[in-house]
Amino acid sequence: MEVTGISAPVVSVFISSSLSTFRSKKRYSRSLTIAELKCKLELIVGTPASCMELELYGADDKLYTKLDQEDALLGSYPVDDDCRIHVIDHSGTRLGEYEDVSKVEKFELSKEAYDQKQNTLRSFLKRSKIGPYNEQQREQQEVEAAQRLAEEKAQASAISVGSRCEVHPQGQTPRRGTVMYVGLTDFKPGYWIGIRYDEPLGKNDGSVNGRRYFECQAKYGAFVKPSAVTVGDFPEEDYGLDEM
Repeated sequence: MEVTGISAPVVSVFISSSLSTFRSKKRYSRSLTIAELKCKLELIVGTPASCMELELYGADDKLYTKLDQEDALLGSYPVDDDCRIHVIDHSGTRLGEYEDVSKVEKFELSKEAYDQKQNTLRSFLKRSKIGPYNEQQREQQEVEAAQRLAEEKAQASAISVGSRCEVHPQGQTPRRGTVMYVGLTDFKPGYWIGIRYDEPLGKNDGSVNGRRYFECQAKYGAFVKPSAVTVGDFPEEDYGLDEM
């Protein structure tokens, strides 16, 4: 008995384009003409149908054939699930041009106009007195921040530049070094202690974001909070990093 295979009326294929590095997966009827297929592809790749050249690749990514007969049915070609239809653009558009969002005109609304709207997140926060619009909460946060700053300043005042120290990073082994800087910084609020470690266990060379706070070798410098520093007669330790 002879058995005849019947192809499914719909095929699932990948779509790629010479204008983009992305691929998408779509389902199309095998009864579509190539001309009709091109019109559908316009919405996906952005190339006018009149400027398209279509290539059919197998699931193994080998070129099967060109889809060059406008009135031919898609199903008349050896197209199957997981094949790829590649769109070659002949409109003169450059690769990646449709992916460059910097060229897209963006909608902008002034702060004054935004404040006048009633259905925005900002208006909801204001009505509900949440977050930055909760005056009592904001004042409490400011008081707590001032208290933390005062505590850090008191702790920092007991630490002098040039002192030997031991640093106790949370969850890490204590490290010894020399205090090189005490005070405020540009990179984060509050008081910070600049340390030159005895061994390259740090993160910088005494500078952060282009501003130099002290001098040391790369990877020997670090900044820690005053609460993590204990000043005392701590001799240098040999970590064995120079042993062969």
